[in-house]
Amino acid sequence: MGEARWLTLVSPEAPDGTELLLEPSGHPAVPPYKTALAQDGIPAASFAVDDVRAEYDRLRELGTEFTQEALEVGGVTTAVLDDACGNLILIVQGA
Repeated sequence: MGEARWLTLVSPEAPDGTELLLEPSGHPAVPPYKTALAQDGIPAASFAVDDVRAEYDRLRELGTEFTQEALEVGGVTTAVLDDACGNLILIVQGA
């Protein structure tokens, strides 16, 4: 696709399941958009998980940095991580 390359991710537990496509950051609108979202603490994507606290602990042990620890509010548990590419990612349980 010209200069662009793409990376898709799937869960090793479900290789035929949901596939995540990571778009390139080459468009001039992308850097200020990503920066504004991150500065305002707005996640760029969210993923439902079975157990946020377990995923939080597992990912922390792997070196993932979180901007919000696992937090339960009104029956929903969330945590926000930094994907090390300039995006915040929300993991959520009970939504």
